[in-house]
Amino acid sequence: MKKIILLLAVTMSVSFAFAQKANVSKAKNKALALEKPDFSGARELIKPALEEPTTKNLANTWHVAGLIGYKENESENLKRQNSFSYDNDVKGKAIMESYRYFLVADSLGEIPNEKGKVSNRLRKDIKSKLSEYYYNSDNLISYFIHLYDQGSHQSAFDVFSVFAEIPTLPMMNNEIVPDTTFYMIKYFAAYSASRAGLNDEAIAFYEDLKTRDYERMSVYDLLYNEYLNKNDTVNFVRTLKEGFAAFPREAWFLQNLINHYIYSNQSEEALTYLNSALESDPNVAQYHYVKGFLNEQLESIDDAQASFDKAIELDPNMADAYAGKGRLIFNKAVKIMEDAASIRDNKKYNIEFDKAEVIFKESLPLFLKATELAPDDIEHKRILRTLYYRLRMDAEWEAINNEINAM
Repeated sequence: MKKIILLLAVTMSVSFAFAQKANVSKAKNKALALEKPDFSGARELIKPALEEPTTKNLANTWHVAGLIGYKENESENLKRQNSFSYDNDVKGKAIMESYRYFLVADSLGEIPNEKGKVSNRLRKDIKSKLSEYYYNSDNLISYFIHLYDQGSHQSAFDVFSVFAEIPTLPMMNNEIVPDTTFYMIKYFAAYSASRAGLNDEAIAFYEDLKTRDYERMSVYDLLYNEYLNKNDTVNFVRTLKEGFAAFPREAWFLQNLINHYIYSNQSEEALTYLNSALESDPNVAQYHYVKGFLNEQLESIDDAQASFDKAIELDPNMADAYAGKGRLIFNKAVKIMEDAASIRDNKKYNIEFDKAEVIFKESLPLFLKATELAPDDIEHKRILRTLYYRLRMDAEWEAINNEINAM
C-alpha cells in the first residue's frame, strides 16, 4: 500500500511539474498573441510556475514572466503612438515588473551546468530589452516623469533607481555611458528623494551632480538645504564655500556663508571672507552692500557708510544700499533722541531734539529712493512711515499708511 501511495505521489508530482511547464508555454502564447493578448491570463498561468520547484529555477520561466510585462508596455506604447487612450500606470508597472523578472532570468542563466559550463542563451534578448527600457524615453523616463508630476516621489525615486542601475549591470559591459539626459533625470530624482524623506539619497545624488554640467548652481543651493535640514554645519558651510568658488559672482552663496558666521558669532571670519572676495572682484556692488551690512552689525558705522556709498556708485539702482545708508543716518538720530531723554534742561533738550530732526530729514530722501526702486518692499515703507510721523508730515504719513495696509 505504501508503495502504491508513493508511486501515486510521484506520478502527481511529475504531472504537476509537466503542467507548470505547459503553463509557461501557454502564458507566453497569451502574452505574445498578435490580435488579442491576454496579459492578465498570462500572469495567472505563470504565477504557479514561479513557485513550483521544477520550474522556478529555470531561466526560461522568469524570462516568460518578464515578457508579459514587456509586451504589455509595448501594447500601451502602441496605443499612445496611435493616439488611443492608454494607461501610464499600467505600462510603467509592467516595465518595473518585467525588469525584476528579467534580472532573475539572467542570473539563473549564468549558473554553470553539471559540466561547469555557462550557456546563457537568453542574455542577448534580455540585454536588448533592458537597453530599450533605458534608451527609449517612452519607457522608464516617461514613467518617472508621470510619477514626478503626480507628486509620487517615492515611486519616482524607485523608477530612477532602476534607470540608473541598468548601465551598471554586468551584462551591459560598461557599454552605456550616462549622458546629459541621464543627469537631467537624476537632478529631478534627487528632488524626489528629498520630498520622499530620503535625505541621504538626495545628498548622494547632489554630491555627484555638482561635478556634472547640469544646473550646477541650483545643485549647490539644493545640496546646501539638504545639509541644513540635517543640521550638518560642517557640510553646509563646505557646500557654500564650494558654491561661491564655482560661482563667484553669485552673492547668494556669500551672503548665506556670512550669515552663518554672523549668527555663530564669527563676525571677524565673515568680514575676512568678504574682504577676500572683494580683493578678487572689487566691482561687485552686492559685495559692498553685504560688507556695509556686516560693518553695521559690528557698529563700524563709518566703514558701513563707505561700503553702502560704493555699492550705490557701482549700482545706482540698488534699493537696499540706499536703505542701508538711510538706516545708518536714521539710527544716528535715534541715538541722539535716546541720549536726550535723560536731559532735564529743556533748552538743552530742545537743542538735541532739533539736531535729531535735522538728521532724520537727511535720511528721508534715501528711503524715498529705496521705496521708489523697490515699491513692493514693505520694510522700507514702514521706516518711511515712521519718518513722516516724526517729521509731522501728516498727508504723506496717511498716504503711505494706506499703501502699507493695502499690502
